[in-house]
Amino acid sequence: MALRIVEQAGRTDVGRQRTANEDSLVVRPPLFAVADGMGGAKAGEVASAVAVEAVETSRESGEPAEAQLAGIVRDANRRIYELAVADESRRGMGTTLTLAKVHDGEVSLAHVGDSRAYRMRDGELSQLTRDHSLVAELERSGQITPEAAEHHPQRSIITRALGPEPDVEVDTYTLAGRDGDLFLICSDGLTSMISDEEVTSILHSADSLDAAADALVRAANQSGGKDNITVILFRLGEGEPEAEPETLEPLPGDQDTIAGGLRAEELQTAAAGAPQADAPDSTIIHRRAEPPPRAGAPPPAVPRRRRRGRRVLGFALALILVGAVLGGLYALSRQVYFVGTNDGGLVTVYRGIPYDLPFGIQLYQQDYASGMPARAIPARRRDRVLDHEWRSRNDAVDLVRALERGQLDAGGGG
Repeated sequence: MALRIVEQAGRTDVGRQRTANEDSLVVRPPLFAVADGMGGAKAGEVASAVAVEAVETSRESGEPAEAQLAGIVRDANRRIYELAVADESRRGMGTTLTLAKVHDGEVSLAHVGDSRAYRMRDGELSQLTRDHSLVAELERSGQITPEAAEHHPQRSIITRALGPEPDVEVDTYTLAGRDGDLFLICSDGLTSMISDEEVTSILHSADSLDAAADALVRAANQSGGKDNITVILFRLGEGEPEAEPETLEPLPGDQDTIAGGLRAEELQTAAAGAPQADAPDSTIIHRRAEPPPRAGAPPPAVPRRRRRGRRVLGFALALILVGAVLGGLYALSRQVYFVGTNDGGLVTVYRGIPYDLPFGIQLYQQDYASGMPARAIPARRRDRVLDHEWRSRNDAVDLVRALERGQLDAGGGG
């Protein structure tokens, strides 16, 4: 069965520190594009708008996909350059452009600038495009580390864009698609605000691409929102879109707790139906009385069957005790909640108690992952919010919602 686009979403947001949105996007299957404009006097808005207009007005040419996309990008570059030459106020304007086309079970990309394309496959997020920026080139040449690149003061300087020159070099790629592949195209207003790990966590947690797009924009804004933020998501699949939202793999804590090969429910049942502590003593009452030992004589030998019986009885009592303890912990873990962070560093509500048992058994499971990076919470507040205090679900969710709204001193927070 042929692959097709089964779900898609697009969002653009001005951010928290800009007054105008110079990003533009195209969500017109099989074409998707993000353009991030630059230049004074609203010229960046013009450049990105011209770029997406070139995409929207393009026609199927019969060329190979990469050649077709490269032609669209060069056409956009020509239009922007000619506008800038004709209007002094728009001189030097430009835009990035990252363009994707889905066709014949493949995804082709054309790329100029530092807007990015990613693919999530089997839970792993991979960057598909190479940033055309000064910092990226320094990193690729080994002159700076990836950690230094992340916070470099010249991150915004790009080395290739549409508009400044009459011709532009276009990077093109084609990748074979697979059922379940999720693609992300975004402006640097997202990737400069949140890490790839945080992006991965949000994509894992969201139950739809609309929800994921909203959460990505929200996370970028909560981390500072220093630039316009644009996000496009699309998923490949076979046949019709699923009627039900995608089911995430359950966390280990989402399964019945297992100890010694028994599930918690079985342990609770065993504990409830086990003999009381005085039951073994009742069998001893009927034993034949033994004569007292002679002075200096060795203690009487205990028959092997009795020794074996006592070992079995001791093991059974220990198992029952362990079952009762685990059963009690399991029952408690169904009733309380706490606030912590997930592997992507996002503030998360967990159901259960924040403890791990031996053999990798967790007494908690994820209930709600927000788009709020923990590092966006002021340090004076962070430890108090993420203290793993046991709460009701309403209290925990209210606290996280207050953080998402920027009400950092609200929401019940210890």
